[in-house]
Amino acid sequence: MGSIKQIYLKRVAEKLVKEYGDDLNADFEANKKRVSEYADIKSKSCRNKIAGCVTCMVKAKQKKVD
Repeated sequence: MGSIKQIYLKRVAEKLVKEYGDDLNADFEANKKRVSEYADIKSKSCRNKIAGCVTCMVKAKQKKVD
C-alpha cells in the first residue's frame, strides 16, 4: 500500500489532532479506539486509515519537538 492518503482522510486526521492532540499518541491501536470515540465513522477501513494518519502526525510532531 502506498504512503499517499486521500485528502479527506488527512483533513479528518488533522482536525482530530488539533482538537484532541493530548489524548492521541504514537500507538496505532490506542488511536483506533480514540478515533472511534471522537468521530462517527462507519467503515472500519476508513477508521484505520484515519488512525494511521493520526499516528503519523503525532510521531512527526514528537520528532519535531525533540
